[in-house]
Amino acid sequence: MTVDQIIFQPSDWVPNNFRLAVLLYRVPNLAHDLANVFARNGWTGVWTNGVFDYQHYHAFAHEVLGVAEGTAKLLIGGPDGRVLDVKPGDCLVLPAGTGHCNMGCSQDFKVVGAYPPGQHADIQTSAATGEMLAKIKSTPLPKTDPLEGEGGQLLRIWR
Repeated sequence: MTVDQIIFQPSDWVPNNFRLAVLLYRVPNLAHDLANVFARNGWTGVWTNGVFDYQHYHAFAHEVLGVAEGTAKLLIGGPDGRVLDVKPGDCLVLPAGTGHCNMGCSQDFKVVGAYPPGQHADIQTSAATGEMLAKIKSTPLPKTDPLEGEGGQLLRIWR
């Protein structure tokens, strides 16, 4: 399984995470089973829905987003970030602080999301305070890769 890595610098009011890369996995054969794969690999709070159509980030959690159905254009990395065309089986691991926004999607677009244990989404829509920036920097690294488990590439790349 190959993983693309993208580092984002701060973009307008979105802090992003310049230490940890956004990871993009493309695994179409897993699109139908993402919730089970994430849970089996120790990621929690699994949910199924879409991606908000406004720019936001999470200061207190890393997040995996896996496309289960449909297609979308996701703006990753804040207002000056990069638009990614995603399809079933594409999975993004977003480090804490990374901006993301749905710029348009098919009617059947469905995403499965999850977080490392003990982390939960906090939706931030304004500039990070000094306290939030410190929290983003100190958010614990996951102990497992959401797709590959304990021996996954996330562990090697983020450490």
